[in-house]
Amino acid sequence: METKNNKKTIRAWAFFDWANSAYNLVITSTIFPAYYVAITANPANGNRVAFFGKSFINTALSDYALATAYMIMVLLLPILSSIADYKGNKKLFMQFFTAIGSLSCCYLFYFKPHQPIEASIIAFALAAIGYSGGFVFYNSYLPEIATVDMQDKVSAKGFTYGYIGSVLLQIVCFVFVKKPEWFGITDSSFAPRLSFLLVGLWWMGFAIIPFVVLPKGSPNAVPHNHNIIKGGFIELGNVWKKVKKMPLLKRFLPAFFFYSMGVQTIMLVATGFAAKELKMDTSALITIILIIQLVAIAGATLMSRLSGKYGNVRVLIGTVIIWIMVCIAAYYTTTHSQFYVIAIIVGLVMGGIQSMSRSTYSKYLPENIPDTASFFSFYDVTEKLAIVGGLFSFGFFEEITGSPRNSVLVLAIFFIVGLILLFSLLKAERSIQKNAEFSAE
Repeated sequence: METKNNKKTIRAWAFFDWANSAYNLVITSTIFPAYYVAITANPANGNRVAFFGKSFINTALSDYALATAYMIMVLLLPILSSIADYKGNKKLFMQFFTAIGSLSCCYLFYFKPHQPIEASIIAFALAAIGYSGGFVFYNSYLPEIATVDMQDKVSAKGFTYGYIGSVLLQIVCFVFVKKPEWFGITDSSFAPRLSFLLVGLWWMGFAIIPFVVLPKGSPNAVPHNHNIIKGGFIELGNVWKKVKKMPLLKRFLPAFFFYSMGVQTIMLVATGFAAKELKMDTSALITIILIIQLVAIAGATLMSRLSGKYGNVRVLIGTVIIWIMVCIAAYYTTTHSQFYVIAIIVGLVMGGIQSMSRSTYSKYLPENIPDTASFFSFYDVTEKLAIVGGLFSFGFFEEITGSPRNSVLVLAIFFIVGLILLFSLLKAERSIQKNAEFSAE
């Protein structure tokens, strides 16, 4: 096993975020949502599209597709992480999911207007599976490559690399979309579709760096007698039993679940919301997301530093309060300028809450546990269930009310529940700290 805090290993690990965050920016946040809304818009029939013979509001269908992808991952990850822990081959699974995600992005190059959308929606969902599947094994490396005192910094470094890498590719794609005439492009759909292809190539290309440098993962020496499929869920159940004996972790996870329902959903639906409700074009959306990404770099670093001064939980509480205000402001937003202001605020808290959540979870784990993949699978399953719940709620309330604005208020409720649970966690932390001080005396 390599020595922890090795700079080369940490840098290579962070490059995995650099590689696949381009998917998160271009496919889920900017060009694909705007392109999808544009080619499926039909106000005459309520912007409804046909999918295998059934009719859906266009943005609700994409929400349901992502929710289904994440639900599939909820079912698969316990099995896969169990195998990774038994055999110590988590890097192999990172490679497998990278292949699925990057190739699916490449396929979206063939997503043309005025054609059936079924295959492209499936590719869109498969790309999400590739992205989320790789991340659970990527996250599980954190306690293996960094000591507890370095995990906030290393976690923030991963997100920072992700933001920088995705912004660089986004700028390239932005040039193609904004100035297609510079490259002799006359087909209006070609530049967005080329962007999807570039994401796939970028993803698989830069992922080679961590695949070469990272260790394959340490096998769990504990013998297992159950079969692989059943074993994964048994392992997840065992993790839950262990979590229930950890007073801080068992309070953190429910809070994480509820505020993640809001955070992850907003990140996935914001562009569709702006394109539909505020009629923002693709160029404006790309510009605003680039601003978010650049601000998020500073936000992730700022949160890491604030945690050293005030503690992770207090920083998370302050961040969730800001998210609640963002939801309320978004409900009343009617102009592009207002949306730009909200976007800058989102950028400040977006990377910070993700980085802080991951490092907080990692800090609450016992040191040198052998089954890190299973523990991070539990973390990822919690996050994926939050995404499923958030996306289905968002799509459902848009379907029944006809407006995504009402869905935003539902997300605010999720944040409020998460905030209450974080205050409970803070109280528990103080109690444990006081008991420890009393014992020391």
